[in-house]
Amino acid sequence: MTEGKVLVVEDEAPIRRLIAFNLQRSNFEVLEAGFGESAIQIVKEDEPTIVILDLMLPDMDGFEICTRMREINPQLPIIILSARGQDMDKIMGLELGADDYIVKPFNPLELVARVRTVLRRTMQVHQPVIQDKVEIGPFRLELKTQRIYKSEKLLKLTAREYQIMKLFFERVNEPITRNGLLDLIWGENYFGDPKTVDVHIRRLREKIEEDPSNPTYLKTLWGYGYCFQESENME
Repeated sequence: MTEGKVLVVEDEAPIRRLIAFNLQRSNFEVLEAGFGESAIQIVKEDEPTIVILDLMLPDMDGFEICTRMREINPQLPIIILSARGQDMDKIMGLELGADDYIVKPFNPLELVARVRTVLRRTMQVHQPVIQDKVEIGPFRLELKTQRIYKSEKLLKLTAREYQIMKLFFERVNEPITRNGLLDLIWGENYFGDPKTVDVHIRRLREKIEEDPSNPTYLKTLWGYGYCFQESENME
C-alpha cells in the first residue's frame, strides 16, 4: 500500500524524474505532468492525494494552475516548487492556498519529508469524530462532513483553513499566539515561512468577515497573536 498519490508538475524532465524517483523510493505513487493543462486534467481524472507544482511552466503561470486546481478540489494539498524565492512570490502562493513553498535548488529528501508533513496534517483534518456539529454565533461547524457554514451559507475553505477554524472553535474567546498556531496547525517541525500564519488568517477573514479590514470575529491581538470571538460585542 502506497503512502499517497503525488502529482509532480515540472517541465524540466531531469528534475521531474529526480523528484519522482525519490518519491517512489519512499513508497509514493507518482503521476507526472510537464504542462499546466495536462496537470489540471490529471487532477480532474486521477484525483491525486497531493500536488508538487512548479511555477514556471511553458503553457500557463503556476499561480493560475494553483487557482484552477483549488476550484476543482478546495482541499487538495499543494506544495509550490520554484526558483522564484522572493517574499512576494511566496506570499502570493500562500494567498492562493498553497500548503508549502520550496525554493530551488532543493534537497530531494527534504521535499519528501515536506510531502509527508503536509499529508499528515491533512489526514488529521479527516480523523473520525463523535460530536456532529459545533455552533458559535452565526457559524456552524459540521465535524463529520468537515464543512463550516455562516448563516447557513457554506464557506469554501481549504483543508488548512478548516483546521484553523476548527482550532478557533475549540478555543473560542481564547487568545492564541502566532507560534502557537504554527505549532498546532503546521506542526512543531514545520520547515517553512512563519508568515504563512498571517497569510492564512487574512484569507480566512476574506471568507468569514463582512469587512475583513475591520473584523468582527477573528481579532488580532497586536504583539501576541489572534483570538476568535463568539460575538461582536465582546472586547
